[in-house]
Amino acid sequence: MKREIIINASALEVRVALLEDGGLAEFYLERDQRGGLAGNIYKGRVTRVLPGMQAAFVDIGLEKAGFLHVSDFHDDVERMAAEVIGEDDVETDPGSDDDEPLAATEHADADEHADVDEFEEGPDEGPDEQPEETAEDSATEQGAPRRGRRGRRRRGGGGGGEPPRIRLPIEQQLKRGQEIIVQVAKEPMGTKGARLTSFISMPGRHLVFTPTSNRLGISRRIESREERARLRSAVKEYAPPSAGFIVRTACEGVSKREVQRDVAFLTKLWASIVKRAESSRPPTLLYDDLAVSLRIVRDLFSSDVERLHCDDPVTYNKIVQFVQTYMPRLRSRITLYDALEPIFDRFRIEEQIDRALERKVWLKSGGYLVIDQAEALSAIDVNTGRFVGKRNQDDTVLRTNLEAAEEVVKQLRLRNIGGIIIVDFIDMAREADRKKINEVLSQGLKRDKARSSVLKISELGLVQMTRKRTRESLEEMLTQPCGHCEGRRVVKSVPTLAAEVVRAIQRKAALHPRTDMLVVKVNPAVARY
Repeated sequence: MKREIIINASALEVRVALLEDGGLAEFYLERDQRGGLAGNIYKGRVTRVLPGMQAAFVDIGLEKAGFLHVSDFHDDVERMAAEVIGEDDVETDPGSDDDEPLAATEHADADEHADVDEFEEGPDEGPDEQPEETAEDSATEQGAPRRGRRGRRRRGGGGGGEPPRIRLPIEQQLKRGQEIIVQVAKEPMGTKGARLTSFISMPGRHLVFTPTSNRLGISRRIESREERARLRSAVKEYAPPSAGFIVRTACEGVSKREVQRDVAFLTKLWASIVKRAESSRPPTLLYDDLAVSLRIVRDLFSSDVERLHCDDPVTYNKIVQFVQTYMPRLRSRITLYDALEPIFDRFRIEEQIDRALERKVWLKSGGYLVIDQAEALSAIDVNTGRFVGKRNQDDTVLRTNLEAAEEVVKQLRLRNIGGIIIVDFIDMAREADRKKINEVLSQGLKRDKARSSVLKISELGLVQMTRKRTRESLEEMLTQPCGHCEGRRVVKSVPTLAAEVVRAIQRKAALHPRTDMLVVKVNPAVARY
């Protein structure tokens, strides 16, 4: 598969497209007035504690207070930070050149945390396994209690007999006015503020540093036992005793020196954040994540990407400097695009973005999908459309559903649809056909960095699934609700409006019986009716 990254930077916005075989697979947007917030670290102040919801609202300086659930709160971040970085490291100058930012983003979270299948326990200093957050939680109204939370399954060595960590009620851990360090886990979406966590995670190029945990995890995408053992040994050799790390997929094959460099950089960066927190009054931003162009380079630009094209010289130079520092072997794959034709037109990206905003998605066979995104969930309906098949109805339905399953996965990733998702496939009578659909969905979702889960297809052809949501969908990024239909996608029909106008005339005439003339201004279609 040919993969390319296209970056279009201007004074108004920066747009990034990931292409796979020429097709738009992922799209990212950042505007000056509203940069990405996921991964930012703040010193905040608790404004409200809600025992009935086991949550708190925290002022971090944004328009809306952030939401912190008890399961996302660690009650001793500062103490663990001191244990991890030590007395000397806390004095690191936060303004030094070595503190180039490499903090958490949705990529690192989705890619690494979803794929960690092995943990090794250290001393019982940190929290119990951080509960994975399902996309069901994302779709739940902010402030609603979580359902069905679960910890990560332990498959590594040690820790088998230790007692579970007792979670105290939120009202025993937080009080109004308390100052705490938190990280944005999810961007503000719609009417909801940012989702916060005090379980800090800071990805470097090869490792994810978790200062509030003391566990070592390895991405399951690194399959070689020998390589996993080598990387585990290298991280253990250089990591502070109370620090936690996750070995990222990008770490496969790197030298011990590069691992050591990542460990040293991330612990020093965390030291500078802790020092800044000690001298700052909340609400204040302690750490701002990289700009979108460098985040994408850090998290997506790897050996399987053939080319990276950028059309802005300033952004291009920043990318080159970043790559020469962290992945010099990929320097030759970066190109400055200087043609007159706009870069997104040259790679036919603009038209693909427009199509990704449409409600109907056509399949090659002639069938189509209808995608509706609502507040609580997203629904995808599969239809045969113009496809009538050649042999029998069962084969026609199966072929349409198989093609639809592949397209559903692509659309979820492209449109960044998260939360609860219901896919209504065409009814299939044969159990074997339903199993094929589940297999196609499962295989397709393996290529998606966002964490997801899929239930078996029902006899009615319904598939229930969830997909983790950390940032706005494509529709939310690029559109706003219609002022006429208020986001309902429908407006009153012409006959309805015409009848309303007639009734309005009657009311006016009754109130002003001596008026000789009423002037009515309406849409031409209503006037003709």
